[in-house]
Amino acid sequence: MSFSTPNAVPAGWYPDPSGTRQWRVWTGSKWSEVTRPYGESRVSARLAANLSLVQALGRVWSVGVVGVVGGLGLLVSVLAHWPGTAHPTPDWFALAASSTAVAMLALGSVVCAFGVRELRGRWSMHAVIPGVNFLLVSALVAQRLGRPSLIRNSADVVLLAAFVASYHAHAWLGVAPVIVAFSQTLWVSALVDRLKGPSIDEASAP
Repeated sequence: MSFSTPNAVPAGWYPDPSGTRQWRVWTGSKWSEVTRPYGESRVSARLAANLSLVQALGRVWSVGVVGVVGGLGLLVSVLAHWPGTAHPTPDWFALAASSTAVAMLALGSVVCAFGVRELRGRWSMHAVIPGVNFLLVSALVAQRLGRPSLIRNSADVVLLAAFVASYHAHAWLGVAPVIVAFSQTLWVSALVDRLKGPSIDEASAP
């Protein structure tokens, strides 16, 4: 957006300067592309101030966790039934499924890297290491929520390590990635809710 607005104006929802009958988010330094029609409940200025972080966490929630955990789960499952093992899958299926798993892992890792970037406010070497950035997002989210990040990461590592090491012998360990994914999405969504803050209607309620 190219509309001119003084930087002294606090972040929040304002009438669209283009004249369109809608609200538009002012981030505190520029107009964003986020709009909302008149008449709908507006959210707090806290969301406008944390807009880029909320969007990054939303991608971690919907793409990053599914990509990393789902990709790992698919890859381990395919390798456990690779052609030549006791219970093999067809060659074409093994190749297609393993390629899909690697693509999911790559996409999830990239999304987690940007999540780390937004949570830390800067790039770091650890943010671009696949797997490490997934755990780093988990730790940073836990810190933002005031929870013990070491315990959180240790539990996830133990579950995923047990799954990778023993899934071929104990298929029930397939629940481990599900538990990790559920835990991750639950905590990320909790942080997103905190960053959004109460809606204006809720804040003004008696």
